[in-house]
Order: sequence, then C-alpha cells, then structure tokens
Amino acid sequence: MARCGLDMAAPERRALADCRAAAACYKRREFAQRLGILVSDEPVIYVLNGPNLNMLGLRQPEIYGRESLADVEQSCRERAAELELAIEFRQSNHEGQIVDWIQEARHHADGIVINAGALTHTSVAILDALYASELPIVEVHLSNVYRRESFRHHSYISAAARGVIAGLGSLGYLYALDALARWTAEARG
Repeated sequence: MARCGLDMAAPERRALADCRAAAACYKRREFAQRLGILVSDEPVIYVLNGPNLNMLGLRQPEIYGRESLADVEQSCRERAAELELAIEFRQSNHEGQIVDWIQEARHHADGIVINAGALTHTSVAILDALYASELPIVEVHLSNVYRRESFRHHSYISAAARGVIAGLGSLGYLYALDALARWTAEARG
C-alpha cells in the first residue's frame, strides 16, 4: 500500500495532487457558502490566453485558422454550459498579468486551460505560478507545434500540465474543458 504517495510513480503522484487540489478548492467554496458569500455551484475553469492570441483570425490564418478569439470564447462558453462549468475567459499580451490570473485562479477556480502563446517556450514565471496554483491544468496550442520551428518544440508549461493538446485548432479548448469537467467531477466525488 502506498504511503503519502511516496511509493507511486510520478504520473500517479501528479494525478493524486490534481485530485487533492480540486477537492481543496471545492472545500474552500463550501466554506465560503456557509459564510454567506455567493459562490457558483458550478466548477470554475480559467481559460487563459497569452500574447498575440487577440490577433486570431488575422495573424497567419494558414497556421492558426480564421476564427477570432471571440469565436473561440463563444465556443468555450457553449461547451462550458453543456458541461455545467463556469468559465473565466481572458487574454493578455503581458506575462505578469497572466501570472496574476494564475495566482487568482488558485483561490477561485477548479482548473486552468492555458494557451500561453510564445510564452510557452520562454516563461519560467508562468511555470512557477502554475505549480503554485495546485490546480489541474491543460495546455492548449492551436497549431501542431512539433511541425513548426524547433524552438517551439520545448514547453515550460508542459511540466505543470496534466494534459497537453496541440494541433486541433479551437477544438483543443473544448477537449480541455471536457477533461477538466471530468476531473472536477471525480474530485467532488
């Protein structure tokens, strides 16, 4: 029998940590409700988008597609409603803002979907914030980064992510929401 997760393989330890984090968030919400603080009964997922994603549909549509970020957001909101999730959908071109949102998510969310754009390949600050969030994370990329320039093949974020989806266009966001809905339901029991 595993004691405190020490006898488990790394993926099993990460999955256990993800479940504990989601359960802890749920307990914080229950406590807030007992204090009379209005809190959604639906799991909350932060969908965070990094630099240049505000240019979707305009910038290199042959790589990123013709959908705008508003189109992606609308699709995410529709899927979230089907899955009984609440989402916070945000975009920033500034690394520090994304770090602030991840830190906020630690206290207000059950999971994170993140497409950090080019910061995926450079930001240790975002990686550290994701680790500190103790939330289940799905990393999303619209394009297949492994069919592109070699510098795009390395992701700092992947080390903190429970799952990575690349190359499926905006469908990747929807699949990420599907996974987080399942994981949060499992954590809630």
